[in-house]
Amino acid sequence: MKTRRLAVYVLSLVLLAMQLACGPTVSGSVDDATITQRIKVLFLNDSAIRPQDIEVKTFKGSVTLSGRVASKQEEEKAIALARTIRGVKNVTSTIRFPRP
Repeated sequence: MKTRRLAVYVLSLVLLAMQLACGPTVSGSVDDATITQRIKVLFLNDSAIRPQDIEVKTFKGSVTLSGRVASKQEEEKAIALARTIRGVKNVTSTIRFPRP
C-alpha cells in the first residue's frame, strides 16, 4: 500500500512538472497537452476515480474520456472534473461500465 501511494505521489509530481512546462501559449489559450495533463492530475487526486482505468485525449479543447469504470457515478465524476479545466470546450465520454 505504501508503494502504491509513493508511486501515485511521484506520478503526481511528474504530471505537475509537465503541466507547468506546458502552460498557456503565447495567445493565452491552453494547449491540448496541458488540458490532458491537468485532467489526469485531477483524476489522480480524487479517491473516487481510478485514473489508470480512464484514458484522456484532447483535440482542440475537446476532451474524450474512454476506458472502463465501476459505475455510472464514477463516469459522471470524471466528466465533471474534466469540465472544470480551463480551455476545455466540451467533454465526450465513451467510458463503459462495469469494470471487470
